[in-house]
Amino acid sequence: MKRQISERSQRDPVCGMEISPIAAVDQLIHEGKAYYFCSNACSEAFEAEPAKYIRVHRQHGIRSE
Repeated sequence: MKRQISERSQRDPVCGMEISPIAAVDQLIHEGKAYYFCSNACSEAFEAEPAKYIRVHRQHGIRSE
């Protein structure tokens, strides 16, 4: 069975651009979550330092998108 990808826009965690998962240049899985990127440069920046681009809620310590 073919896996279907949601067409809902996702935010590139590096540059903040809204992008469709289908149109994304790259996708990385980090700690079980898929992140989509508008360019190879954004993907490489995230891969080098993911913690820099994943926001953490100050009060609860929960990562948010």
